[in-house]
Amino acid sequence: MNQDAVFQTMVRDLSFVLYDVLDIGALCKTPKFSGTQRDDFDDMIEAAVRLAAEVFAPCAAELDEKEPRMEGERVVLPASLREALRLYVEGGYQGSFLPEEEGGLGLPYVVAQAMSAAFFAANPSAAAYPMLTAAAVNMLRLFGSEEQKARYLAPMIEGRFFGTMVLSEPDVGSSLADLRTRAIPQADGTYHIVGNKMWISGGEHDLSENIVHMVLARLDGAPAGVKGISLFLVPKRHVQEDGSFGENNGVTLVGLNHKMGYRGTVNTALAFGEERPAVGTLIGEPHQGMKYMFHMMNEARTGVGLGATMIGYAGYRVSLDYAKDRIQGRHPDVRDPSTPPVRIIEHADVRRMLLTQKVYVEGGLGLGMYCARLIDMLGLAEDAAERERVDDLLQILTPIAKAWPSVYGLQANELAMQILGGAGYTRDWPVERYYRDNRLNPIHEGTNGIQGLDLLGRKVTMHQGRAFRRLLETIQSAIAQHRGNVEMTEICDALEKALGLVLETTTTLAGAAMQGEVRLFLANATEYLHMLGHVVVAWMWLEQAAAALRGLETSTESFLEGKIQAARFFTRYELPHIERQAKLLMQLDDTTLSMREEGF
Repeated sequence: MNQDAVFQTMVRDLSFVLYDVLDIGALCKTPKFSGTQRDDFDDMIEAAVRLAAEVFAPCAAELDEKEPRMEGERVVLPASLREALRLYVEGGYQGSFLPEEEGGLGLPYVVAQAMSAAFFAANPSAAAYPMLTAAAVNMLRLFGSEEQKARYLAPMIEGRFFGTMVLSEPDVGSSLADLRTRAIPQADGTYHIVGNKMWISGGEHDLSENIVHMVLARLDGAPAGVKGISLFLVPKRHVQEDGSFGENNGVTLVGLNHKMGYRGTVNTALAFGEERPAVGTLIGEPHQGMKYMFHMMNEARTGVGLGATMIGYAGYRVSLDYAKDRIQGRHPDVRDPSTPPVRIIEHADVRRMLLTQKVYVEGGLGLGMYCARLIDMLGLAEDAAERERVDDLLQILTPIAKAWPSVYGLQANELAMQILGGAGYTRDWPVERYYRDNRLNPIHEGTNGIQGLDLLGRKVTMHQGRAFRRLLETIQSAIAQHRGNVEMTEICDALEKALGLVLETTTTLAGAAMQGEVRLFLANATEYLHMLGHVVVAWMWLEQAAAALRGLETSTESFLEGKIQAARFFTRYELPHIERQAKLLMQLDDTTLSMREEGF
């Protein structure tokens, strides 16, 4: 396989979204980023893509084949993973989005995410370690004590310590209200953490000097449910006031979970306080753990969505390269068997599968970068009203940005396998690995079913529907802005019709909720997420088509023509799916609820 196929147009794709669609060059004119310029962004992104292509991608297959194994209490991982992460840290990528005075590079968050995109396309197993650490850093910056920041932030930003999220338990997966891990206060102000945790990514390894666990636990006498959960910082190794290491903490590796994909990201079962006390310090206030963890989880969720997009992107680029080279069959109107066969990219169904992948992954990339841009806008907002507007958009888009790419990035990988035929089902090509890796994304950081419940049951209804209205108003504003161009009429009309369906559907569902039919209201929340997700991605394609048309005023680049054709494809082939979903939702269909258990 030509490994370069994944990366040969990545810089161009990222540049188009960042500058032509999102105009991130304008960030350089703000006081916060006045010391940066586009050349700085370009140099960092190009260096990231080069490191991803030359170091991360070549070891991805090895990490898949040589999955983590235990030797005593030690986890053994391939040396190539350690080397890739060493070069990542040396390149400054771990803290690239942080201010220079905190040890970062002072880059916009959207640029940092663009660089992350390259690493996820190359090797999602390796990219997961710094992603989890970055989310832990941001949470600790906001809610940690001065002592916690002094001991842990700098080493985490420098990449000497890695971080984890420790939520699930063996019998408690997503239902955190039932969490049983205890936190017992000690006379010195610390806590002894006692309990068992499961599905902990990055929970044990020797890739860094220390592992900083962010652990959810419950104080004795705390309120029942999620309102009684607190968050604790529990290091693998004790860190003294001068930064030196003390003895190991009481965090014991119980076992490894052997996964279908993402094998290079070690996944563990951990016991806290089993052999010796597991000493932790409280983050923030008691019983506020879910608030703090959700800050970390929401960042991780957008990262999961971006990762799903880029694994899909990698499969798309490989299948496109394959389709351009593979010779097989003839056009249906050619009857003479003596004529030479054609490349499979000339077959209509292969082109359909390629276009479907393209609209999924490039639409998902647009969404991921837009959400990252919102995070920058939130930090730049000059007044409370603007912060509220941006935060509303980010809140309602987060479950979509996690779940939609997790579904459709995976579907893109399935189509890539189909294009390669039998070859795609073998390990001679990476697309079967991409599929196995991407299958995790609808599950972790909150399953897609939970994202649907969060979107419809919380984000759409919060503040009397304010975030939902702002999303619709933002999309409607984009339609009005671009309607003047005749080339955009079809896309604008279709998207406006879709907005009407979304509003009507949401109003109907809200009526059921107001009548106390909560189970019926949420019964088809996943369908609602797919529906609204398609509308949001159609908006992303509207913006990409408009940017491409502007570019074609001074260019004849086929890349730009492809964007416009892809936007038309999404409008004609994908967006109409929401009509079936809207009809089902407005009927308040109860098939799933009314099915008797014996009938299954």
